Amino acid sequence: MCNFAAGFAKKAYPNLTIQKNITHKIMGNIIKPIVYTAALDMKQTEHGIKQIKEFFQQNLSTELRLRRVTAPLFVLQGLGINDDLNGVERAVTFPIKDLGDAKAEVVHSLAKWKRMSLAEYKIEPGYGIYTDMNAIRADEELDNLHSLYVDQWDWEAVITREQRTLAFLKNVVERIYAAILRTEYLTCETYPQLKPFLPNKITFIHSEELLKMYPDKTPKEREDAICKKYGAVFVIGIGGKLSDGKKHDGRAPDYDDWSTVAEDGSVGLNGDILIWYPVLGRSFELSSMGIRVDKESLVRQLKIEGKEERLGLYFHKKLMNDELPLSIGGGIGQSRLCMVLLHKGHIGEIQASIWPEDMRKECKELGMTLI
Repeated sequence: MCNFAAGFAKKAYPNLTIQKNITHKIMGNIIKPIVYTAALDMKQTEHGIKQIKEFFQQNLSTELRLRRVTAPLFVLQGLGINDDLNGVERAVTFPIKDLGDAKAEVVHSLAKWKRMSLAEYKIEPGYGIYTDMNAIRADEELDNLHSLYVDQWDWEAVITREQRTLAFLKNVVERIYAAILRTEYLTCETYPQLKPFLPNKITFIHSEELLKMYPDKTPKEREDAICKKYGAVFVIGIGGKLSDGKKHDGRAPDYDDWSTVAEDGSVGLNGDILIWYPVLGRSFELSSMGIRVDKESLVRQLKIEGKEERLGLYFHKKLMNDELPLSIGGGIGQSRLCMVLLHKGHIGEIQASIWPEDMRKECKELGMTLI
C-alpha cells in the first residue's frame, strides 16, 4: 500500500493490519471494505450532513464570489438546455397538460441553464451564481458511489476572454479545493473520531500525460493509480480523444471546452477533481468542471462529435449570437462530499434513495445502513 493510503488507514483504523495491499474487495456492484465501522451513528450523520452543506456552500460562495439562485428541476424538451452527459443516458420525461402535452424532462445537470441565467441576471466578470441541483438519473448503475438521485452544488461564473486559460482554470480549482480542506477541518473538529486525510495540495495532470504514465491501464485504473500516489488530483482534458484514439471519459460537446490547445500545448480547458478514498480503496470524483465553450470551440466540438444539427437549438443559437457570456463552471457532489468527509462506505448512508433489496441487506451486514 502506498504511503498516503497506509497513513490514513493507520490513523483511522489503528487495529488494522495491512496485508498484501488488500483494503477492499468488489463483489457485484458493491465495494466491500475489509474493515468498516461507521464512525458516526445516524443522528450524528444527519447533523454532520447539515453542517457540511451549510459551511461548504458559504465557503464556495465567498471564495468564488457567487450568489445563490433558484434552479429548475425540469426543463422543456428540445431546447438544447439539458445536459446530455455521455449522450446515452435517458432523461426522465413527462407531458405537461396545460402546454398541449409538450414534454418536460428532469435535468441531468444545469450546465447550460446556468450560463443562460448569468445573462439574465446580467452578472459581471469576476462574479457568478450557485444553486442546489437535484436530478434523477434512471440509467445509473447503482453502487457505493452512484444513485438514482443526484444532488450537486452547480455553479457558474462570468470570465473575460483573457481568462480562458489553463492557468486561470488551475487557480479556480485550487480555491475550490481550499474550501474542501476547510470543511474537512471543521468536520474533524466537530467529530474527533474522524481524522483528516486529504493532502494540503491538489496535483494537476493532463489525461494524455496520465495515459503515457500508465499505458497498459484503463482510464479508471489510471485514476486509481494517480490518486493513490498523490491523494488529490485534477485530471485535465476530458472529452477529446487521446493519442491512443480513445477518450479518457465522455463529456458533452456543448458546454465544457475540451478541444482548445492550452498555453502549455495540452488540449482541454476542463477536468475532474478526484481524491484517493481509503475507506473504499479507490479514486473518488468530487467535481466535474471547466471553462465553457466559446463560439469557435462549440462549432469545432459539435463537428468532432457529428452533432452540428444542435446549432439550430435555442441554447446554441443564443451562444452563437453572442447573447451568453464567457464562463467557467461545474458541479460539486453534495452527497459525495458528505460521504467522504464523514468517512462513509456507501452514498446511501448519506441520502435517501431507492436501492435493490439485496444491496440493502448486503450493506447492512457490512455495517453500512442505507437510509
